[in-house]
Amino acid sequence: MKHVIRKPYWNWEKEEKWLNAMSAKGLALVDYSWCRYVFEETPPGAYIYRIELLDYHAKNPAGQKYIRFVEETGAEFVSSYFRWVYFRKKAADGPFTLHSDFPSQIAHNKRVRAWCLGLAILELSVGLMNVIIGTTQGFRTINIVPGGLLLVLGGVFILWVIQITRKIKRLKKELLIHES
Repeated sequence: MKHVIRKPYWNWEKEEKWLNAMSAKGLALVDYSWCRYVFEETPPGAYIYRIELLDYHAKNPAGQKYIRFVEETGAEFVSSYFRWVYFRKKAADGPFTLHSDFPSQIAHNKRVRAWCLGLAILELSVGLMNVIIGTTQGFRTINIVPGGLLLVLGGVFILWVIQITRKIKRLKKELLIHES
């Protein structure tokens, strides 16, 4: 039996944790599109899930090559959304990590940070333009309200960029400790 859950996530790590909690309850992710998760019933804890932001779109030859590489490790490609890909591996096969070393963890976090920064700039730019247009044309709420919401959303992305930057710094410190 299929279950559809609509839920927004802004943090891939929390999303991944939620997917693994759903797996522990006996629901296995089989498809994803914007904020829409499709699950099928399975034995509890059957799968371990990982999410990754690729350098390229999943349908790009380089993206396809990476997906095949991960599948060769015994993982299964579940779904993709733009550059985000969802993998799962049978829990019975043991631990499942996509980034087992510090350099690859740092590289992935840098990709996510660049993605978030791009979205922040877009949201802030469009939001500011809407607020300016709305205030210069007699305080038109049709521009000001969406513009304000976009500014808030851009601020959320900036906060996420700051969090990821801190994480990258922490990972770099750990890398230096392990190299010593």
